[in-house]
Amino acid sequence: MKEWLGQTAADLGRGIAAGDIDPVALTETYLEAIATHRYTDRIYARVTVSRARAEAAASAARAKAGQRLSLLDGVPISWKDLFDTAGVATEAGTALLKDRVPDRDAEVLTNASAAGLICLGKTHLSELAFSGLGLNPVTATSPCVNDEAAAPGGSSSGAAASVSFWLAAAGIGSDTGGSVRVPAGWHDLVGLKTTSGRLSLNGVVPLAARFDTVGPLCRSVEDAALIFAALEGRAPIDTTPGTLAGVRLASLQTVAQDDVEGAPAAGYNSAVERLEAAGAQVDRVALPEMEDAMALAPILYTSEAYGTWKAAIEANPEAVFREILERFRAGAQHGAADYVAAWQKLEKIRAIWAERMAPYAAVMCPTTPNMPPNVDRLMSDDAYYKTANLMTLRNTRIGNLMGLSALTLPTGLPSCGIMLMGKPMGEEALLRLGLAAEAALA
Repeated sequence: MKEWLGQTAADLGRGIAAGDIDPVALTETYLEAIATHRYTDRIYARVTVSRARAEAAASAARAKAGQRLSLLDGVPISWKDLFDTAGVATEAGTALLKDRVPDRDAEVLTNASAAGLICLGKTHLSELAFSGLGLNPVTATSPCVNDEAAAPGGSSSGAAASVSFWLAAAGIGSDTGGSVRVPAGWHDLVGLKTTSGRLSLNGVVPLAARFDTVGPLCRSVEDAALIFAALEGRAPIDTTPGTLAGVRLASLQTVAQDDVEGAPAAGYNSAVERLEAAGAQVDRVALPEMEDAMALAPILYTSEAYGTWKAAIEANPEAVFREILERFRAGAQHGAADYVAAWQKLEKIRAIWAERMAPYAAVMCPTTPNMPPNVDRLMSDDAYYKTANLMTLRNTRIGNLMGLSALTLPTGLPSCGIMLMGKPMGEEALLRLGLAAEAALA
């Protein structure tokens, strides 16, 4: 049964449907793997054993009665520890929320449970989700599957590690500036950033609500499509891969290609060549206005984040990791007029992006321009931490600033992803494109 651990969520669901996999046995296999893994305490903040077993038993009964709720009914997944779970602590990786126990599930968890997905537990993250590195000395820093001395990517670090170390069939994370796509990219997974407002944030601990989004980290685009539908509470798209023949794609040159390290550049260029070989037309596209948009990020992100957390942070600042504390407090430097003006300018740039990129099915760039940095150096070198964090989030933040849907796919080189940015609220089209791209990259 250990072979189940490496399968996609969809394949596990098909095995349950065929009667080859029992949801109870599947869940126990995952729970045993979690209980015996050397990195469990660095990946899971809490394991919801009782809940998982109860949900598995109910799933098994439905399967026996021919009343399965969805293809993924009975498939065990993990949840980032900022999604509320009724009666179980949800602390968002910070001592500021220690022993916080919500009385109801987050809405997306309720929807996933209604599709029969099984909650294995809550995974570690960057403190209050405010870092792309995944480094968290307050609770735990999850390992990176390709380099155990390196940062795992964040903020959905444990979500990625739970999947890459075979301790969950998929993980649910959040993405405010890259927090699904960075760890997915560094763990060779598929990560879906949804459009702001597409999936409910009810019961999700906020960072910057106007940018916060919910999304899955998975082993395949099919899994991402199925889980996305479950989180939204609707039927999934047809996941049969299509063709790339005649599909127009843009390779974004402005900002996204600057100072890209050797391995991510090689992975990206190789992936683009394979997409072209499969029939896609790839154009190199510049958007000078993107420079202006990136300059607005410090105002927009830190102002909202500090406005949201100022009271809690300043009541107990010594409880917050120094790098995270400094990043939050940067929001105090900006006035209300600056924040409003920044949003007005960003909306104009979004309109320019929409017009210029309208001919393309997606806009592409390396998911991250850098490789996972060393944890010890991040902890000892403040300047390196700041530089690495900003560089890590640079490309993914483009999708958040422009209000897009986005998908990262493995390129075949370890910890090197390719990102496809689609239209706002265009997740279905992006996932269909992702299915075809995944087939071309395989």
